[in-house]
Amino acid sequence: MGTLYLVATPIGNLEDMSPRAVRILREAKLIAAEDTRHTGTLLKHFNIETSLTSYFEHNKLTKQDFILEKLSQGDVALVSDAGTPAINDPGYELVQAALAANFDVRPIPGPSAPIAALTVSGLPTDSFLYLGYLPHKASDRRTRLAEVAEQPYTLIFFETPHRITDSLEDILSTLGNRRICVAREMTKLYEEYWRGDVHGAIEYFKSKEARGEFTLVIEGKPTVDRQRWTIDELSSAIQNELQAGKSAKEISADLATQSGWNKKEVYALVNSLK
Repeated sequence: MGTLYLVATPIGNLEDMSPRAVRILREAKLIAAEDTRHTGTLLKHFNIETSLTSYFEHNKLTKQDFILEKLSQGDVALVSDAGTPAINDPGYELVQAALAANFDVRPIPGPSAPIAALTVSGLPTDSFLYLGYLPHKASDRRTRLAEVAEQPYTLIFFETPHRITDSLEDILSTLGNRRICVAREMTKLYEEYWRGDVHGAIEYFKSKEARGEFTLVIEGKPTVDRQRWTIDELSSAIQNELQAGKSAKEISADLATQSGWNKKEVYALVNSLK
C-alpha cells in the first residue's frame, strides 16, 4: 500500500523547493501533475526522473482509478503547476477517493500563494477567508462579494490581469473603501506588493498595464471600535496614496475614517511626508 503525497512546489522562485519535496518526488513510483510539460521542466531542473502522468480539471475523474491502482503498488506524488495541490487546483476528489480506499495521505508543505500574500499584507492574519478566483461575470462577482460583505475575516481572492481593475471597482462598490494588499508575481522577477485602500488600488492599476498573477488580500468588515492606527501604519498608507498621485485633501478624507485619526491630523502628516 502506497502513500499519496501532496507536494507543494514553487510559485515562482525555484529556490523555494524544499529538500524533502525533491526527495519525495524522486522516491515516488509516479507523479500526477496538472501539466506534465510544466512539471517536466521542474523535474529536469532537480534531476528527478520519476514517471509522470497528467491529472487536471478535465480528466481528474477518469484518471482517479488509474492513480488508485498505482497507489496499490507504491507511493504517488500529486503536484499542481505551482503552490500547494488541491488549493484552487485539482486534488480534493483524489484525496477523498484515496482516503475512502484506506490509503495514507500526507502533505509535503511548502509554497502557497494565498498564505504568502496574507502574511505580508499588513492585515489581520488570525482569521481569514480564502475564496479562490472571483467570478468572471460582473453580476456574479458582485453577488459573491455581497455574500461575504458582513464577514469580519480578512478576505483573500485570486484575480487575472485583464479583470483586475473591474474587480477592484466591484470590491469598492460592494465592500466599500477597505484596506487592501494587491500582491503581484510573488517570488518572481517583477514581484510587487501594493498596500493602501481599494480606491487607491484602482487608480494605481489603471495607470499601468496589469501583468502577471494577482492575489488580493482585503480587510474584513471593520468593527466600530477598531483600534486607531499607529503613526507608522498611517504613514505607510499615506505614502501609497501619494505615489498614486492623490492630493493632501483627498488623502485626509480617504484615510480619516479608516485610521481612527481625524482629517486635520492626517492632513498635517501628509504635508510633513511630502
